[in-house]
Amino acid sequence: MQGNGQIVKVIIVSFLISLFLGPVVIPILKRLKVGQSIREEGPKSHYSKSGTPTMGGIIIVIAILIAIISSRFFTQEVWAVIFFMIGFGTIGFIDDFIKVVLRRNLGLRAYQKILGQLIFSLLLAWYGSSYSVMGTTLVIPFINAYIDLGILYIPFVTIVVIGLVNAVNLTDGLDGLNTGVTLIVMAAFSLIANSSKDVNPIYQGIALVSAAVTGSCLGFLKHNANPAKVFMGDTGSLALGGAVAAVAVISNTVLLIPIIGGIYFAEALSVIIQVLYYKRTKKRVFRMAPIHHHFEMMGWKETKVVGVFWIVTLILAFIGIYSV
Repeated sequence: MQGNGQIVKVIIVSFLISLFLGPVVIPILKRLKVGQSIREEGPKSHYSKSGTPTMGGIIIVIAILIAIISSRFFTQEVWAVIFFMIGFGTIGFIDDFIKVVLRRNLGLRAYQKILGQLIFSLLLAWYGSSYSVMGTTLVIPFINAYIDLGILYIPFVTIVVIGLVNAVNLTDGLDGLNTGVTLIVMAAFSLIANSSKDVNPIYQGIALVSAAVTGSCLGFLKHNANPAKVFMGDTGSLALGGAVAAVAVISNTVLLIPIIGGIYFAEALSVIIQVLYYKRTKKRVFRMAPIHHHFEMMGWKETKVVGVFWIVTLILAFIGIYSV
């Protein structure tokens, strides 16, 4: 029960910090004029969002850190998740800073982003193979079985992590979409880890840090839900992607990502399909990619798209929880 109490406390603390940091940080971002630029080829309904402060992911990260520190539950796996969250988040922060503060629209060059992500992805894969609960063995959902990837573990996990982090980034396209989806995803991982803490104490730390991310996203949703007062930017989306990836790798539940994180998977897949098909035929499969924009172009209101994607994620989360 003490472990459950800690988790509840961390959720509450991270939620409150994220909630009350908004009125402090958002005016600062406005004074710094770090407004979001809206793509001209995007949905016309988004034009009114131009100038909305971005880089709000700082709120999420600070809230998580304060919640973890206040819990005084300092374990190796907790700090590992924090390290990779901050690592990927730093790449996003630099990109945001270049784009909105230095006014260089392209931000980091593509190769610079990929290089940074590759370094942290390799580090995470190595850490998982050396210090995760089951080393190079992954849990196979639904059939109560395991697979040991051996020497293939590091290249496989590296590719998965890069794909996941960028998929989370792509999901950040509508007010509250990425925040709500990640909230549900991390709540699911927290429940899964917490149910396994008696098997291995490492899971307690994973459950705790996942809960901190959950609470922080819940508080941030107050500022990010439609109409958004602030966007998380790459600072937030890459940090959250790093946190989700680290939790999955360290708990050896990487194969759960396409289930619980099905929306991430769909967002990334829609972009890949759109690009490849267009290059080959000069035609588009979707009216616009990522797929959340496709539904907008079909006439769905932004709030409807977000709500449906949240519900789908919730259903997938329950499926994922009961698959292990």
